Order: sequence, then structure tokens, then C-alpha cells
Amino acid sequence: MRADRLLSILLLLQSRGKITSRELAGKLEVSERTIFRDMEALSASGIPVFAERGREGGWMLSEGYRTSLTGMKPQEIGSLLLAPDSSILKALGIEDDFSSAALKLEAASPSLHNSPLAYLNQRIHIDGAGWHPSGEAYPYLSLLQQAVWEDRKVKISYMRGEDSREYVISPLGLVAKRGVWYAAAENEGIIKTYRVSRLLYAEITGGFFTRPEGFALADYWQQSTAAFKAALPRYPAKLLVRAEAMKELERERYVTIRSSAESHRRGWLSAAADFHTIESACRIILSLSPDVIAVEPEDLVNRILSVFSKTMELYVDISSKNKP
Repeated sequence: MRADRLLSILLLLQSRGKITSRELAGKLEVSERTIFRDMEALSASGIPVFAERGREGGWMLSEGYRTSLTGMKPQEIGSLLLAPDSSILKALGIEDDFSSAALKLEAASPSLHNSPLAYLNQRIHIDGAGWHPSGEAYPYLSLLQQAVWEDRKVKISYMRGEDSREYVISPLGLVAKRGVWYAAAENEGIIKTYRVSRLLYAEITGGFFTRPEGFALADYWQQSTAAFKAALPRYPAKLLVRAEAMKELERERYVTIRSSAESHRRGWLSAAADFHTIESACRIILSLSPDVIAVEPEDLVNRILSVFSKTMELYVDISSKNKP
């Protein structure tokens, strides 16, 4: 246990440059007294660690000292660190092991403009805990990935609606959401989102680009998603939802639950929800029936009743024909 902690301290010192006893104690969940003893142990084993006094002081390694665990490239680190699902790691109880492995990989790999993991996070973002294959084709995803790593401009033919247009874009990063890949790219000074499956053609040009100062891929995606949702049509409705079905309803992509409370029916909740259209509201409610019931508005209730009525007629007709 102590050996693992000493290695973690060494790698933290290597990746951070300087770190205080308090920060180390908090990170490793031990006392500052334990940190002092660990530093003595590291020094006694020949590790050139020393303390810099003063307000801005902290523990440091001698300049030029570096462990040689591996020489992994950021792309290789990415292949290991992008795959894990946080919910799976949590369920297996190995979140701490994964964090430790990430720290070791970061400290042991060669630095670029900054740490490899920071470099990776600037260029790849996974939105959501799970991966759900979409069935979309991405013949130019590898090309875009190369352009993202190398800060290269790309000429594309892109399908918007029924028409295609050509652009020269500067791909800043790739985002995966529910199995669908998107590219955040700059074109004529404006950063936009491009659905990778809609690329009809793509080729890397000879030009390079400079990333916008302060651009953060995760922040851009969050703001872009919020703006997209705000621009969508809104169809409000009131529902009765069986309590155990609420989480399933909340996972629906095109539903926003504005409020919920216990209803007069035992085991049921009254919910106010926003759908995009009456068609999507009808489809989603029917897919979760009988655990979700529409209460308002009246046109939604009538449409669902009409679907049930027609469905019942079909089943009655089939049943009568199957009788001997």
C-alpha cells in the first residue's frame, strides 16, 4: 500500500512540477505527517526530492529527473482512456484504480504543449456515460482525427438538407454522443458543428491552422447543445408516470421533465414535460405505455386514444380471422 502511495507521490511531483503537503495529503487521503514521512522515504531511496520554502513553496523533484515508465504518445493514451464508461468503472469499484492508471500514464508520457491528457481533452469529447451504436457510416472519421491531431485544414463537401456545399474547415475537435460523431470546426471565423456522417467528401489540405486561444471543446459542446435545444420547438404536456418508469422517461432524448410530484394515484407521479412536437410526444408516450399516460393537452390525449382505438380494431379483426 505504501509503495503504491510513494509511486503516486513521485508521479504527481513529476506531472505537477510543484505540489504542497496539504495538496498531496488531500489527494492521497492521508495526513500531512504521513506525507513528510513518505518524502523522507523517497529521499532515502535516492529520489532527488526537496522542499521549497515560502508562500509559493512546495515539494519538487530536482530539475531533469524523470521516471521512465513508458514513452506513450497522446494518441496511444487516448485509445486507453477514451474507452472506459464511468458508470461501469463505478459499478465495478475500480474508479480509483483507473484514476491512478491515468495519472501514471500522464506523468510517464512525453509532454506536448502541455500535459497529454489536457491535449487529448482539447480534441476529443465523449458526451454521455454509455455508447449506443447509431448505425451511421463514417468513412472520413479517421481523416478528421488526423487533422485534429495535427491542426490541419480540411476541404469537405457537406450535406445540409437536400443540398451539398463545399467548405474549408479547421477541425478543432471530435465529439461522440449516443454513438454519433460530430466535428467542431472553424469556418470563416465561425465555429460550427458538423455531423461526420454527412460528409460526402473530405481531404486534408496543405494548410495548417492555429487553435483559437482559450477554446475548450467540452465547454463549446455544452453551449452549442444548449443553444440547439433552445431553438427546438416546444410542446408542453402534463403526464401521469408510474414512479419506477420515471427514470426511463428522463432518458428519452427529446423529453425535458420540468417538474414532478406525487399524484393522487398511489405509486404514480404527476409530471410536467416538454416534448418537441405532438408527433414525438405521441410516439414516446405510446412506447412507454401503460406506465406513462397523457393528461393534457386535450389534442394529445385524443390522438393517443385514436391510435389505441385503431390498434384495437386491428387486433379484433385479426383475432376473429384466426378463430376456427
